[in-house]
Order: sequence, then structure tokens, then C-alpha cells
Amino acid sequence: MLSELAAIVGASHVATDPDITAAHARDWTGRFVGTADVVVSPGTDEEVAAVAAACAAARTPMVPQGGNTSLVAGAVPEAGQVVVDLRRLQRLEVDPVARVAVAGAGVTIGALHRAAAEHGLRYAVDLASRDTATVGGTIATNAGGLRVVRHGMTRAQLLGIGAVLADGSRVEHRPGFVRDNTGYHLPSLLAGSEGTLALVTSAQLRLIPLMAGRVVALQGFPSIEAAVVAGTAAAADGRVEAVELMLRPGVELVCTVTGLAPPPAAAAYLLTESSSPDGLPDDALVALDPADVTRLWSYRERHAEAIATLGPTHKLDVTLPQPMLAEFLTAVPGVVAAAYPDAGVWLYGHVGDGNVHVNVTGVDSGDEELSDLVLRAVVDRRGTISSEHGVGRAKARWLHLVRSPAELALFHRIKAAFDPDGLLNPGVLSA
Repeated sequence: MLSELAAIVGASHVATDPDITAAHARDWTGRFVGTADVVVSPGTDEEVAAVAAACAAARTPMVPQGGNTSLVAGAVPEAGQVVVDLRRLQRLEVDPVARVAVAGAGVTIGALHRAAAEHGLRYAVDLASRDTATVGGTIATNAGGLRVVRHGMTRAQLLGIGAVLADGSRVEHRPGFVRDNTGYHLPSLLAGSEGTLALVTSAQLRLIPLMAGRVVALQGFPSIEAAVVAGTAAAADGRVEAVELMLRPGVELVCTVTGLAPPPAAAAYLLTESSSPDGLPDDALVALDPADVTRLWSYRERHAEAIATLGPTHKLDVTLPQPMLAEFLTAVPGVVAAAYPDAGVWLYGHVGDGNVHVNVTGVDSGDEELSDLVLRAVVDRRGTISSEHGVGRAKARWLHLVRSPAELALFHRIKAAFDPDGLLNPGVLSA
């Protein structure tokens, strides 16, 4: 089979050396480590199809990977599986008239932003890992990022898609316009499917005009509740693009690790970005020029980097109903401390849409009881166990808490229709 794969993609794009494949065996958190025996890197849609056909003929499971920034073991392979690295799929075309981009699965979100900006346009999905996360990976997880409050998740940006099924069949539908009611919408189904239904090879994506100006404000609050109330109000303002919440311990850690100057002391902080300086509070730190905009965003975007210096981190990306958000943020450190007195709890997120990134350090990386404790606290407050990073392997055992038996049975029937032999990303999205 190795010879067949080498004949398809070239011997230099089939890796079996452990020194090379090791980077494909773990996810970004460092918590989840598998075995990457073979990594194959196709360079065209046709090569992806041929690789899938070869694996199907040999009944060999496939694990698709992009930037490998998963936080839930969504792309961690096991022994006997072939990693299909899609980063060589670098097609990128921008149509400034139609305001559409066609991007290969391996194009990073940052590269897409830069290409769109050359035409006075932008892609509405943005996230801190923009220069690593890929178009294919963000479609697979239906990533949200920083601007969901105004523009929605990745699924809302998808006009069309190209993909390869488990048997090597290719499917493509890229109409280039919104009004296309010709049956089931394949892009919507593949968005969030985490590589379990097909290998996404390309996408047709909606672009929007660049902002006329970027105004970023950082404001401190005396309590979490006050920050959440203000963040909810800001999210309702049609000029606001992003509303991010940070707490004092996280901001202090970021400043210690990165050397950023600390902002005025507060219990909680809101970082908002809008297209207009109108309505900004008098006590906010305001940035208008690009350098200052980047500096203020660093308080938020460097949280993950700073927390990672403390060791392997339990990352539990969740969403709460807005009325329960402040109570959860206030309660969850105590919930964790009662069972894990030495743990550190670091909370931040996209407050405008109820998302919270729960990060816990100082706990054994294999301790799943911690995950159970936090996720049940989320569900008890009518929240959901996954906001934008997917379910992966890490959260599969808790999926039944937020999906009914009828829904889970339907999931299995959809999986069987696309991948009857169970060759695509086995164990992901399935308890």
C-alpha cells in the first residue's frame, strides 16, 4: 500500500519516519497523543480521491489533518490509520465582483485574509490561530472565532464545497451565489462533521467589504456580572464586530509571560471592536491605529500562549445561555477547586454569543473526571458541551447530554450513508 500511495503523490509526500510523523500524532493541547504510522500529503483534489480509493480498497481508516490545532483530539490518529495531510491543497482565487473566494483545504485563514484584503474584502471568520488553522479544518469543526456575534460561524460563510468521499468519489457543488435551492445543502452538512463524512478539499466562501476603520476599546469592570451585562448590550450594537471577555487572573498571566504593560486593575475586562468610535465609554483604553489595535488585541489573543506555559491544559470550549453566563463564570472556579484544590482555572471567551473557554492547569492530563465535572456544570445551566472546536474523541462520551437518542440514531444513519465501512476519522463524534 505504501508503494501505491507513493505512486499517487510521490515518494517524498509519504512519510513513515517517526521523527517526521510524530508531529501528526498529537493535538495542540499536548494532552492527546496517538500513533501516526503513515502520513500522506496529496497535492490535488485528484490525488486526494486516489488516496481515499487506495485506503478504501485496503480497508484502511483515514484521519484528515490540516493545521492540527484541534483541542479535542479531533485529528489524532491511532495505529493502523493513515493521516491524510491536506495542507498542500493551496488553490486560492478571489472574485472581487462576486465577493467570493475559492480556497483549497490547506489554505490558512490568515492567507485567505491577506488575499481578500488585496481586493478591499475580508473573510468574516477570524481566530487567534489564523496563521495555522486551515480552511478545511475550520469547515470540519464549523469554527466560529472572534466575529460570530456579527457574522456567524463558518457554516454561514459557505456557498459551495468540494469533497472526497471515503470510497474516493468526488463531489463538488460551487454555485457562487446564495440563492440555490436545488436540494440538500452539502456544505452545511459537512461543516461541523469533523472529517467523519468526507475529506473537504476546497470551498467557495462568501467575502464582505473591509471595515472602513477599526476601533478597539478595552474597558475594566468591578465584577464579572457587570462585564457580561455590558458585553450583552454591546453585542446588540450593529457597529460592533467582536465582544471579548477576560478576567483579571488571565490578563495578569498574559502580562507576566509576554511583557505587555498591565491595564488598569479590574475584576473583568471587555475588549470590543467596532467600525465607529461613537458611544465608547470615557474610561476605556481606545486604539485606532494598527499598532495600538494589535497591542490591545494581544491581551486577549495571547491567553492561550500564556496558559500553555503552565503545562498541558484541559481546554473545554462551551457555550452558556446569556442569562446563565455570569453565574457560570463566577461559579466554575469554585466547582473545580472543590475537587482539585491545586488546579488553576483560566476563563475567557466570546461573551457576545455566550462562549466560554474553560482552561484548567495543574491537573493530570489524563483526568477525565475534571471534564465530566465541568461539562455537567455547563449542561445543568442549559449550555452546550462544544462551542466551536467540535466534539472530537475527547467529548464523545458526553454527547448524549446535549443530543437526544433520536438525534444520535440519525447521526449514525447519516454516517453510514456517507461512509458505510467507517473509514473516515473513526471514533470522532461517536461514543
